[in-house]
Amino acid sequence: MKLEFTVKGEPQGKGRPRFTRIGKPYTPENTASYEEKVRLAYWEQCGMEMAAAGIPLTLEITAVFGVPERFSKAVRQKMLACEIRPTKRPDADNIAKIIADALNGVAWHDDAQVVSMAVSKVYGETPEVRVCLDW
Repeated sequence: MKLEFTVKGEPQGKGRPRFTRIGKPYTPENTASYEEKVRLAYWEQCGMEMAAAGIPLTLEITAVFGVPERFSKAVRQKMLACEIRPTKRPDADNIAKIIADALNGVAWHDDAQVVSMAVSKVYGETPEVRVCLDW
């Protein structure tokens, strides 16, 4: 089965855990809200479909960054044609981590089921994250 969905808005990476004064860890607010945004996008576009426990999964993530206005038309065209790729933050592994953590218990039982993963960073007219899940 193959499921695809899109999370609208600039791609975001997984933030580092923060700690209270007494040393208790917590997830930063912007990370928690983005994970909720990912879950809502999945439910709206894929329904309640969930891979059975133990099924190996393939995850493909394409992070589409908006083209900054400050660049010339020629540079913008190169960005949109993937001749220039984003080398800025968030890192590809942090993008993968926030998506995988958000889908844990939603699209699959445990993210250990993901046996293959590909993450791409590109520029586009509309910032978004495209996710393709295959099992």
